[in-house]
Order: sequence, then C-alpha cells, then structure tokens
Amino acid sequence: MHQPKQNKPMNFLNPFHFISVLNRKKNDPKEYIFTGNLKINELDIQLFKYNKEECEEIKNILPKDINKFEKDENNYWLNIYGLSETNKIVSICEKQGIHSLVIQDILDVNQRPKFQEFENFSFLTLKSIVPSENEMITEQISFVFGTNYLISFQERRADFFEHLRVRLRENKGILRESSMDYLLYTMLEAILDNYFKTLTKLDEDTEKFNFTNTKKEPSPNALEIIENNKKLINFIKKSILPIKEFTQLVERAECQSVQKNNLKYFAEIKDLCLTLIDNCDMILSSLESKSNLFFSVQGNRMNQVMKTLTIVSTIFIPLTFIAGIYGMNFSNMPELKWKYGYFAIWIIIIIVFFTMIMYFRRKKWF
Repeated sequence: MHQPKQNKPMNFLNPFHFISVLNRKKNDPKEYIFTGNLKINELDIQLFKYNKEECEEIKNILPKDINKFEKDENNYWLNIYGLSETNKIVSICEKQGIHSLVIQDILDVNQRPKFQEFENFSFLTLKSIVPSENEMITEQISFVFGTNYLISFQERRADFFEHLRVRLRENKGILRESSMDYLLYTMLEAILDNYFKTLTKLDEDTEKFNFTNTKKEPSPNALEIIENNKKLINFIKKSILPIKEFTQLVERAECQSVQKNNLKYFAEIKDLCLTLIDNCDMILSSLESKSNLFFSVQGNRMNQVMKTLTIVSTIFIPLTFIAGIYGMNFSNMPELKWKYGYFAIWIIIIIVFFTMIMYFRRKKWF
C-alpha cells in the first residue's frame, strides 16, 4: 500500500445545493420554476419511434413538432436534455397530459427521488452520477412513462443511454420488440452501473490511505478527502434507496405500466440496489476506520512529542536546581571560594544528567 499523493480532494457537485429556491407561494399556480443551474445545457430533444421491424430517429426536434403519443403499434422514446427553458418543457408536458405537480417535480432538481402513479402514466425521478477523474457530477433524471411511450428529462447532456440508442438503431438485443417498461429497466441499469463505477473508484481511493507507516506524515488533506468521500457515499446511498422502493412497488404490482412478464428485470434492479447499499456500508465502514486511525496516529505522534519534551524537561529540572543554588549571591557559600568548585559542579551536573538518561533507558521511556 502506498501513501496517497498530495492532491486536492475530489470535487463533488451536489444537486441538493440550492441554486434557486422553489417559491410555493405563487399567485399563478401554473408559474413553473426551474431550480437548477441555468447554464448547464440548452434544450436538445431526440425522438425514437420504433417497433420490431423499423426504427425512426429524429434529432433536434422542436417542441411544437411533438404531438401527443397515440396508442398504436409503435413505441416512443422522447429524450430531453436541458430543463432551463421552462416554457418549452411545460408545453411538451401539457401536450402529453402530464399533471402540473409532475411538471414542477421535473423542474425542481432539489427534491428527494420518488415514484408516483397517475391515472394515465407513471412518474419516476432519481439522482444520477457521472464518475470522472477530478469531480463527481450529479444530476436529476426524471421519467414519465406509459404503455407505449417513455419521456426522459435530463439536466445536462451525458452518455447514460448511448448504448441504448445503438441497440435501437442496429436492432441489437430485444429492445425493439419489448415494451417500454423494458426500456426503463435498461435505463435504470445504466444509471446504477455508474454508481458501481463511482463506488469502485472510491474504494480504490480509500485503500490508498496508509496511516500505519510512522516514518511518513499523513497527507495534510487526507482527512478532508475522507470526509468528502463519506459525503458522496451517503448521497449515493440516499439516492439508491428510492430506486429500491420503486422496485418493491413493482413487485407488488402497484405500477400499472410494468407488465408481469418483465417483473424479473426489476427484481434484478432490486438486487443491484441491495448490492450497492452493501458496498456503500462497507466503504463507509472502511472510511470510518481510516478516519479513526488517522486521529489515533496523530494522537500517538503527539504523545511521542510530549513524551520527549517531558523527558528533556525532567532531565533539566535537577540541573536547573543546581545552577540556581550556585547562582545565588550569598557571600557565605563555602564552595564559591574553593579552587575546584566550578569543575566540581560541572562533574555533578554531568553525573546527574547521565544517571537520569540511564534510568529512563532502563524504564524504556524512550
């Protein structure tokens, strides 16, 4: 195991940091507010219309060209990047008959992940993470899905689902011939895969800390990195729990948009969530141990320093006493006029010094 490099702690971009506070005391109930970062991404919309035989992909589609999805032989996947253009998001949602509460939930990126069932569609919102070398980017992803359509809302452009686009274009796997709940399963799987990669990286970073080597000082920012990693893992754990809760609702057949023959896929999502939660607990335990070890090593080193200073002070106490006695200005001190008095005092000081050193050595105090 090697000592960690003297680097800066990983930057964690937390979506729960309030960029804009949602005002719920509105005069107009249809006044929608986007609470995220307005500078993340411009609006970009993609539409996949597909069935078992064919797939049509429309890029950069305009909101005005999006019609209400009809129940026909086709499946529709509408993916939206960027939520800052509130009016356009609202117009898309209203065309599909999405409830006003859901529209505000989509635009409010500071809320807890959750699942809601409505009369004609289901709504799921969760937190996702993009692992990178120097920072962890987090964002909210929302899904509105029905029998033959799924709409995904993403704060920023990311490659979460690029592999799914390849499957649709090239007709690989069973994605084209499956219902929309299977598409939702593959999306959740992709999001959880990023959590696995993030936890793997954090676990590797945790193993780099070695505070048992007493010859080297711990990295000055080691504790900051440990605490930052704890914060990120707690965020991951809190983000995964709602996904697990959603899969439990699916198991109890409380989600009308999930077909019985696809329940096994969501059981797999539940297993992945449980594995991730176990990994989070394991890494948190390891980080807590590293943190305790850091303070223990620092305390032990401080004790060693104090021990050394105490020994030095103890040695010089009798020597200071002797020097103090013969530093007094009394005229009636016999040794002051003795020819060998100066040398005798030095001999006494040296004898006392080495006697105390030998005594401390035998006691193994240093």
